[in-house]
Amino acid sequence: MKPSIAVGADHAGFAYKQEIVLLLENEGYTIKDFGTYSEESADYPDFAHPVAMAVEAGQFDLGILVCGSGNGVAITANKHQGIRAALCWKPELAELARQHNNANVLCLPERYISSEEAVECVKVFLATPFEGGRHERRVGKISC
Repeated sequence: MKPSIAVGADHAGFAYKQEIVLLLENEGYTIKDFGTYSEESADYPDFAHPVAMAVEAGQFDLGILVCGSGNGVAITANKHQGIRAALCWKPELAELARQHNNANVLCLPERYISSEEAVECVKVFLATPFEGGRHERRVGKISC
């Protein structure tokens, strides 16, 4: 069964978010787009918080956030106790974020990677399971 996905972005991540939403819909994922819905200037916390809250509450299995650098949405999402948001700019980082850190939110930097790299990060993130084992202990120590 495919995981359900919460998606969000500010204006600087809007274009890639639109591409990611289309990809996920075409591949049969259940998704919710938390906005933004245009390239008009918008504040990243207004989209990162709702995505993080939805994942944290168990309404969605995973989240994907996009902003210019990826840092703003990652910092914001990681304020939520049950979130492990990972800033990834290469598929290998997305894979390790899932395998070793059990990341549940992927954060992408639209201004620093190509749309092809972003899509590949999404595909790898969604296809990679958490390894558990020795990593389970470490992940258990993340929450304050």
